[in-house]
Amino acid sequence: MAVPARRSLVFVTGNTKKLEEVTQILGDSSPYTLVAKKIDLPEYQGEPDEISVQKCREAARQVQGPVIVEDTCLCFNALGGLPGPYIKWFLEKLQPEGLYKLLAGFEDKSAYALCTFAFSTGNPEEPVKLFKGQTHGLIVEPRGPRDFGWDPCFQPDGYNQTFWWWAVGTRS
Repeated sequence: MAVPARRSLVFVTGNTKKLEEVTQILGDSSPYTLVAKKIDLPEYQGEPDEISVQKCREAARQVQGPVIVEDTCLCFNALGGLPGPYIKWFLEKLQPEGLYKLLAGFEDKSAYALCTFAFSTGNPEEPVKLFKGQTHGLIVEPRGPRDFGWDPCFQPDGYNQTFWWWAVGTRS
């Protein structure tokens, strides 16, 4: 019996580590072969789900086929969920130390990391499908390596180390 050929699925990212991680998560049972492609998408504004859907639709339009896009937010409860989907810009201007200082006047240091994957078959008539994961934690004084975004100032609930160490430990 012949094995059906796997279709290509464009994962919109320029980050080879993200590609490796998603390929590992999907495993061999996926009907798709992931292919990374860096696409300069507009920076949409709105709520995380709306942004993910818009990015995915635009990526599918550009690729003319199936795509998956990923969007990560860091949401501070004391700030009503901000910076949320705008974390990239906050981090660029403030660095992890400034993110921590944003909450200096608040007792509530709780936050959550929200990761949303959006999938489109490439058919504009079909809805975009969203897959979300959330990790709750605290915004802490930055510590640990500074080589990956806001990880040094986010400590997941139940752990004594920041997100960078926690995420690396769960990938082994």
